[in-house]
Amino acid sequence: MNLPAFPAYRAARIPQPSIFSGTSASKRGALLKLCLGAGILVLALQVFAADPAPTPAGSTTVAPVTTTTTPDTSTAGSAAKPGAGFNWAKVPPVSPPPRPGMFSIAPSGAGYYTLRDHVSGKQREAPPVSPFAPYALMTTPAFDLDFRYMEKPGYEPDIFDPIKRIHLGDDFLLSFGGSFWYRYMRESDARLTNTSDNYHMIRSRFHADFWYQDRVRLFAEFIDARTFGQALSPLPTDVNRTDMLNLFADIKIANIKDGPAYLRVGRQELLYGSQRLISTLDWVNTRRTFQGVKGFWHTPTFDLDAFWVRPMNTERNNFDNWDEKQEFFGLWGTYKPIKNRLADFYFLSLDDNRNRAIGRNSVRGDSITHTIGSRVAGDYNQYLYELEGMYQFGQYSNQDISAFAVASGAGYHFKGAPMNPQFWLRYDFTSGDNNLTDGNRNTFNQLFPFGNYYMGWIDRVGRQNIHDFNAQINLHPQPWATFTAQYHRFYLANKRDFLYNAAGLPTLRDATGQSGSYVGDEIDFRFNVNVDRHHNILVGYSKLFAGDFLKVQAPRVSPDLFYVQYNFRF
Repeated sequence: MNLPAFPAYRAARIPQPSIFSGTSASKRGALLKLCLGAGILVLALQVFAADPAPTPAGSTTVAPVTTTTTPDTSTAGSAAKPGAGFNWAKVPPVSPPPRPGMFSIAPSGAGYYTLRDHVSGKQREAPPVSPFAPYALMTTPAFDLDFRYMEKPGYEPDIFDPIKRIHLGDDFLLSFGGSFWYRYMRESDARLTNTSDNYHMIRSRFHADFWYQDRVRLFAEFIDARTFGQALSPLPTDVNRTDMLNLFADIKIANIKDGPAYLRVGRQELLYGSQRLISTLDWVNTRRTFQGVKGFWHTPTFDLDAFWVRPMNTERNNFDNWDEKQEFFGLWGTYKPIKNRLADFYFLSLDDNRNRAIGRNSVRGDSITHTIGSRVAGDYNQYLYELEGMYQFGQYSNQDISAFAVASGAGYHFKGAPMNPQFWLRYDFTSGDNNLTDGNRNTFNQLFPFGNYYMGWIDRVGRQNIHDFNAQINLHPQPWATFTAQYHRFYLANKRDFLYNAAGLPTLRDATGQSGSYVGDEIDFRFNVNVDRHHNILVGYSKLFAGDFLKVQAPRVSPDLFYVQYNFRF
């Protein structure tokens, strides 16, 4: 919602006259880890103050995402009556996907919600219950897909029910699932070169999910991602042969008020908030994953996560290993006072020791980037809104980091109108640097985002040193069909800094600023057909029209992209 490994900016361990003066890099890292530890301690204190997890009577043997169900994350009352065995109705405690920016509101009421229903004449009074988003792209991790409806009588049967929620006695539960996708890509002026590229991508995923009551979970997910026929060298996010996307264990700590607290250890995907900073990045072939530890406590009105992880290095022909020179840790809280309205509050820290940051006087070193931010989003009386602010500080080689980003948007949902139209107007800003050789670093670091969703699907623009004035319209010609059109106008925030791509990599720069700041205009069109709950087809076209900056820095380059994607999930 992974792109090439995002180069986080590293700091050389050189004392500077700053808030970090006289403090070694290791001490700075220890200080920030102490902050993370304090957050975990708060969670632990809540645990110890809470009632212990109930002992069940009787036998002791997770697209742009839209959903048709609102899962209850509480496990309170999960113990069954004596002699009845364990009550699985609220297990696993699934976390519903957060609303991204430019979110869309799915159709409701009577209609045909799949193409198959339309062809067979099966009109429904309301959207069917489904664990999958009715869209080809789905950033929700497989471990957060919600099949708990199968514990209630009267649900609509499915051909794959026999491999879902297999009860092994009263206290054990086993499920299997997976997905396959194929995408055809046709790019012209690919990667801002004069090269055209036509190629094919395939990806297979398969997972197994095992629970002991709601106390212990083991989850494993296999992935195989390949490309065929590429003229250019495959990107790190294009190919990952035979590896593990997720491999973790969850251990329940306690019930805290109206929600369970868990500790997760192992390889795991992360997805938070708008996905501007942390996303599974479903657009790319390999997706993005991490390895480490996470504690989480989710209730109907408040979620709190604390994590320490390392990004995974994709190794095409070997098993992936975590990046021992990067550490990513943070706290993320989400307050949900009213349905469809939320507020995020977070602190994140990326400690990058790969010696890639180039600071003042070309001194090469490491970096540590701290991000604090908050976001509000929701809808009210058909009005749609979102506002997110992010500030960064830390060290970049021998420079002090001070950077920020703002994302804002307002829209309107024409509820009841034909085709369920929704319209957004947005402005996104991320700071750049007017002097890359002084003592300050002002370029924002986008961390691990779902960049394509916000900054255009051609991938030439990232959330760094940019102004983006954009608009979006969503239409549903039928409940099973979704059409999205986007327009972007891009300007460099500082014309002496780089243009950064969707991976956060610097691509083009005019150090004099004489090429101007106008990067260009991008249009993006996507049309999705929800064939049925297991099959989706997505067709898209994007075009970047060069502005003054691109005309000078990349003459005769005007990229476009056409793609067709087929998805199968079970």
